[in-house]
Amino acid sequence: MTEIEVAIESIWPERAPIVGMVHLMPLPGSPRWGASMGAVFSRATADAEALTKAGFDGILVENYADRPFLKGPVPAGTVAAMAAAVLAVRDATGLPVGVNVLRNDAHAAVAIATATGARFIRVNVHAGSMWTDQGLVEGRAADTLRLRSKLGGRVAILADVHVKHATPPSGSDIGTAASDSWRRGLADALVVSGSGTGVPTETRDLEAVRAAVPEAYILVGSGVTPENASNVLALADGAIVGSSVMWGGIAGAGIDADRARLLIEAARVCLGSELKRGDP
Repeated sequence: MTEIEVAIESIWPERAPIVGMVHLMPLPGSPRWGASMGAVFSRATADAEALTKAGFDGILVENYADRPFLKGPVPAGTVAAMAAAVLAVRDATGLPVGVNVLRNDAHAAVAIATATGARFIRVNVHAGSMWTDQGLVEGRAADTLRLRSKLGGRVAILADVHVKHATPPSGSDIGTAASDSWRRGLADALVVSGSGTGVPTETRDLEAVRAAVPEAYILVGSGVTPENASNVLALADGAIVGSSVMWGGIAGAGIDADRARLLIEAARVCLGSELKRGDP
């Protein structure tokens, strides 16, 4: 076991994790900001409590409703609002909490996580580059890891490979991108998703990533449902789930407790209630 793997296994030592999304309502300064942080906190904590009750293993807080997303660093108001929201979620649940600052502000995510006690962050483009609706987004793995070291935190980095809502540069194959993020970018886990939010992850992509970096910790990043859980989770070490456990299956609509429960039931049939990573 390497030091890289320890970061994730120290968060979820007993079983493969199913992480639920908390999609925050629009935050201050974003186009659809509703001028009420109270409403933001209320929705976020209600979603966190529903995910906890359903049996999820972790929660990832994301500024999903701040569309259209900024290509570079987010404003100070977004950082402050997300930090407050992450604290509210952390206090509402005993689960490990993570942060994703869209579109790709890994530095803000590391800072928020360190200040709030969050255990992990998700980074859409950690190494390499991707063509997105924000233009060319380039990873800053070297800067991100140095900031993490400087702040003194042990925040795990979950790095997307060929992130959704984006196109890789010509000639970039998913296996090589995964290897670069894991071995050169020193990500603590790799996230493999479908082409967009809620779109099922292709088994061929999971197989290609596993073949390229068999030692990597791999999470399915989109499209997990009760119907396909057994297929995709058989190829991964866990999953991040959003759309399928929200009202009407719509991203950003808030957690539907019944959908969340059904997803966990299906996932545990596949993964086993106490399945440890690496078990047959």
